[in-house]
Amino acid sequence: MADQLSRVFAALADPTRRDMVARLTDGDATVGDLAAPYDVSLQAVSKHLKVLEGAGLVTRSREAQRRPVHLEAEVFELMTNWIERYRQRAEERYQRLDDVLAQMNDPTGETTETDTPMEGTAS
Repeated sequence: MADQLSRVFAALADPTRRDMVARLTDGDATVGDLAAPYDVSLQAVSKHLKVLEGAGLVTRSREAQRRPVHLEAEVFELMTNWIERYRQRAEERYQRLDDVLAQMNDPTGETTETDTPMEGTAS
């Protein structure tokens, strides 16, 4: 899983590939369609697509003479889950900091409901 996550983030590190992914959210497209806005060869676009394919972000199929490129949205769940895990940790840390600051600013020294450590975290 970590290897796929690394490939996904590496593939999306390039702005051209991010733009291609963004354009594919509107629907499947051919290599020619994807190449149109760029001043690069079809071969260069194909290389970008191979990187996106290697990361599992896109697939190519054959429909008669066309070879549409399809965005694989499931990969975004992998990224979202990874990001969400760290977002939650940061949010918990900030909440604990807010609690400490609230206690420091409370002249009575009384604690609030959020002063108790969250389950699964060290205080």
